[in-house]
Amino acid sequence: MKLVLTAAMAGISLAALIPTNVYAQASTQAGDPAETEGAPDAEIIVTGTSRSRVALDTPLAVSQLGEDALARTGVTSQADILNTIPSIKADGGGGEVAANIFIRGLPSGGQYQFTPLMYDGVTVLSSFGLNSSAYDVYARNDLGISRLEFVRGGVSNLFGPGSVAGLINYISKSGGDQLEGTVQLEVAQRDRYRGDVALSGPLGNNFYFGMSGFYRIDKGPIRTNLDTKGGQFRGNLEYRFADGSGNVKLLGQYINDRVQFYLPIPLDGPTRSRLAGNDGNLVNSVQNDFAANLGFNTPGGGAFASDIGEGVSTRGGMLGLTFEKDFGDSGWGLNGRVKYSDYKHKFGLWSDGDGVINVPETLQSFLTNRSLGTLANAQFTFAGGGAVPANFLLFANRITDRDRPVHDFTAEVNLTKKLQTGSVDHAFTLGGFYGNASAGDRNVTTTFLAEFNNQPRLVNLTITNPVTSAQTVVSRNGLLNAGAGYVNNRHEAERYAGYIADQMKIGDRVNFDIGFRVEHMRGAISRERTATAVTDAATPNLSTALRDVIWGNGGFLTGDVSVTEWALAAGALYKLTDDMSVYANASRGFFFPELRSAAFRPLPAGTAADASLSPGTQSYTAEIIKQAEVGFKMSKPGLTMTVSGFYTKLDNRRQVLFVNDGQGGLIERVNLVGAESYGAEGTIDVRLVQNLRFNGNITLQKSKFTAFDTTPANIGKRVERQPELLYNAGLYYDDGAFDLSLFTNYTGPNFTASNNLIELDGWNIANLDAGYKVPVATGSLRVSVNVFNLFNTDAVTEGSPRQDSNQVANGAFFVGRPVLPRRITGRLTYNF
Repeated sequence: MKLVLTAAMAGISLAALIPTNVYAQASTQAGDPAETEGAPDAEIIVTGTSRSRVALDTPLAVSQLGEDALARTGVTSQADILNTIPSIKADGGGGEVAANIFIRGLPSGGQYQFTPLMYDGVTVLSSFGLNSSAYDVYARNDLGISRLEFVRGGVSNLFGPGSVAGLINYISKSGGDQLEGTVQLEVAQRDRYRGDVALSGPLGNNFYFGMSGFYRIDKGPIRTNLDTKGGQFRGNLEYRFADGSGNVKLLGQYINDRVQFYLPIPLDGPTRSRLAGNDGNLVNSVQNDFAANLGFNTPGGGAFASDIGEGVSTRGGMLGLTFEKDFGDSGWGLNGRVKYSDYKHKFGLWSDGDGVINVPETLQSFLTNRSLGTLANAQFTFAGGGAVPANFLLFANRITDRDRPVHDFTAEVNLTKKLQTGSVDHAFTLGGFYGNASAGDRNVTTTFLAEFNNQPRLVNLTITNPVTSAQTVVSRNGLLNAGAGYVNNRHEAERYAGYIADQMKIGDRVNFDIGFRVEHMRGAISRERTATAVTDAATPNLSTALRDVIWGNGGFLTGDVSVTEWALAAGALYKLTDDMSVYANASRGFFFPELRSAAFRPLPAGTAADASLSPGTQSYTAEIIKQAEVGFKMSKPGLTMTVSGFYTKLDNRRQVLFVNDGQGGLIERVNLVGAESYGAEGTIDVRLVQNLRFNGNITLQKSKFTAFDTTPANIGKRVERQPELLYNAGLYYDDGAFDLSLFTNYTGPNFTASNNLIELDGWNIANLDAGYKVPVATGSLRVSVNVFNLFNTDAVTEGSPRQDSNQVANGAFFVGRPVLPRRITGRLTYNF
């Protein structure tokens, strides 16, 4: 009932903005939101599709964002862009990268697990789940992108890397017959400075180029003493055949960037609002530059130094080639793409507690919770000197240094044939895809003790035995547990796929698509075994946690897995009139489980702790997804809209969660689950009056678990982090000189974990973008301001993923991640 009432209120709000004379308005003009934000009359180009069609003629759901929409929504992160698309929930509270992307009704931890991220039809990484880094750590958006396409369901998603749940494809600008460019300077609150450039044009002799890049420095939307700094360069060089039959394009990218990632923080338990720290200021983050203090000895006489200050760092790039060629009037064509990428990537992860207590503690409660006696026998001091006041709160926390180099090779080739048989116009595609990706994943977890404050200071602790006067150093330079956890994995995935499809136009009114894909995946797994070793026997009085570390012992477990699966998709569309269509599609598809979820069989009794062996792997079978959708599309002058209903069922899902092991370490827990969902979606874009438009979309869904091997009691409960209501609504004014956009994104209430014990309230994030354009020389200069989170909404986007189902619902503290605070950005943009 609450969902129905909330949806009704949203619908009333949207309807109130639409005047009664909407149907009499003028037709869409270039650059209007209808053209760039998902209008059904916009042309789509999807990887592998041999027939480009307007969305009104396509029997599947299509969303598009043009460069203007990307500019006004993508100020903070990729999540803010994707949040405007129906069926996607994107959590961007962590900052610029590692957005948690959820697709309607599907259980996951986020991180693009069901949606490959592509640029120009080339997937950023051909296989997900080699580690837990999201696709967006390897690439950034810039001014060289012309539009975003998100296509879900249907035959198009069988091509290339494949994903019947959806493909996210950014399409770059290509050169034209005139030199064009954009130069932009950006300044934002809290010391953010960014410069962008994008150029494209002719080189002569049928060669064209496009290039773009940026560099920025940023103290962060939240001050942590950890900076964001770096940039990226992308480019393409295209040769177009003189007869117009196709092109060959060389693609390249180089990135050298580091950004900070914000984790959940302790909040007030009853209100889930920010808490005051020891200095009386509200705590926005418990991160600081601790790297110099948290090193320790390792087995064999080495030393470990944390790189946590680097945040999420990526250095490397990709080189790719795409081609298209039509062979005259024969109807035959050939297209394809090939790419090689190599990235040195590290992900400095701040946890949301020590994995044992997980919340702030008084000095005495810290001692009591660890059986360390009373304050009379304890000496708390700051690492920089000075005693810790007795009334201060402490927060024990962890960092995990994750070193994750990755390389990837992908190739795709498609043979196409256009053929007329009677009244049926066929467009056949026969193609194949190959991907080979490998990634390292070396994780070192360290626990530290600090005060509860913004940019906190580290805390030392020494305990004196009241009977023997013997001392024990519990925390030294803030280090509480050296080498609390260690992982050293390497995963390689090799994929082979073949597919065939036919996109048919039957007479003037009917389109019918059908396609089939078969794919084989082979995975190779290598995981180092661990042991606890004494690494500092020389320093007197150290606690066991400081003296010993968990580290790799040189023994490796290795194994191979393989699986073959098939997908089938079909869709039909009937044009009721020239501007109205009805459609339906259905598919049976698959996902290959993340390789990091594959488990080894039990080792034989008596196996040496450091032995290297291949014990074989436990079952590894594909996850099966079945989908169906029916819908209606309309595209009239001044009005475009879609309405659809959907059903999704996913079986044999290996849900991988990065959770506490209860002893201060971290494990990747695997649940074997099933889920189903159903719901409805709608989009509308309408001209209200001249130069003013309204654009909105809404997603309603019901989802539940149908299987849950580790906790059968969760069967029937709602899928965690999946709201029943999502909507976007915005007003967009542009008279050619002055433009103003005011838009909001609503995320409905959702549960933090699969046990459904903790529900987060829904929230709205409103944004404003306004600019004034004046002619300058041969171009135009736009002076603009963008305000993210206009009303400074203080909402919680997630609970503690590390605690998952063990998080307490009604305690004095609640660990959660708030949305990022309001930030005002000014821009100077020169287009020529």
